[in-house]
Amino acid sequence: MKKLVNNARTYLEEVAIEMRKASWPQRRELMNNTVITLVASFVLALFIFGADRVISRILEIIYPG
Repeated sequence: MKKLVNNARTYLEEVAIEMRKASWPQRRELMNNTVITLVASFVLALFIFGADRVISRILEIIYPG
């Protein structure tokens, strides 16, 4: 049990050290990237929706009823 606690402590200390080394984005860069991600997700969702509607319509023509 003591080994498990020591391993967990060592792991958390190493995580903290690595987090200090990380390069964090500035607020403006983070906001820009968030907007880009949301817009890209919306465009992709619209594309998938449109493709689904087209395929559904084609299948309705092929397999009526």
